Amino acid sequence: AGITFDFVNLWEDMCYRSGLLVSPKIVKEMMVPRYRILTDFLRKHGVDIFLLDCDGNVDELVPLLIEGGVNGIFPMEVQAGSDPIAMRKKYGRDLIIAGGIDKRELTKGKKEIDDELKKIPWLLEQGGYFPIVDHLVPPDVPLENYMYMMEQLQKMATTG
Repeated sequence: AGITFDFVNLWEDMCYRSGLLVSPKIVKEMMVPRYRILTDFLRKHGVDIFLLDCDGNVDELVPLLIEGGVNGIFPMEVQAGSDPIAMRKKYGRDLIIAGGIDKRELTKGKKEIDDELKKIPWLLEQGGYFPIVDHLVPPDVPLENYMYMMEQLQKMATTG
């Protein structure tokens, strides 16, 4: 009573580097209808953003999620082949994307970080994108590198 929600996060780690851990048929038959029940119910109560966390290559999963009413995906694991630019081009603003910054590049140097961040301005311009690392930041990432990435993202977000 009196409580409203801005969005819902779901966790379904069901992909690996090569894609889905189960067949698309199983997802379509067993999970999509249940996602649809959940998302329809919550939309009736004012929630219209549904973000799903799934590591691995999510290419096969995303269209099934959209069918089930889920409209966001993260962390877009680059190492597994997930590509936020390709996803944005394919699904447009129908899909909220968070992630896609390759965590491995943070262990290197400023040039590699700058190269990795070149994709970010276009994604930000498209809207519906949150620039975050594609998984937990590894323990071997120097704090200086992480802070540098954050400073660059701040500049991109505020100056375009």
